[in-house]
Amino acid sequence: MSDPPLPDPDQGFASLVGLRDLAQQDGGVLTASVPVRPELLQPFGLVHGGVFAAIAETLASIGTFVGVHDQGMQAMGLSNSTSFLRPILEGTIHAEARPLHRGRTTWLWDVDITDDAGRLCATTRMTIAVRPPRG
Repeated sequence: MSDPPLPDPDQGFASLVGLRDLAQQDGGVLTASVPVRPELLQPFGLVHGGVFAAIAETLASIGTFVGVHDQGMQAMGLSNSTSFLRPILEGTIHAEARPLHRGRTTWLWDVDITDDAGRLCATTRMTIAVRPPRG
């Protein structure tokens, strides 16, 4: 089977975050961006940390799904550990997700979040569970 098309970022949760420019690179690396807008900021004017975590989980889940769909399996977040290194206040959030381990029941990802200047702002270690469909 061929890889499924990447999901439309204008549907589901990714549309709430504002995910754009979703692309798959060589080696299963996924990239995307999110324009900063007022709805993504916490009360002190910084992009909310949950936005970074959500971007990471979205990319890792999509990447895992692409790798396991032909086996009839699904991908779902199991663990998300995000460390915040520097704030993003404006511009665009850039994300790159790299698969580290592609196992039978779990996949492990590193996701880096950078600002427009290319500075590392957050990093996530994401574990995705691989399971048969429910029902």
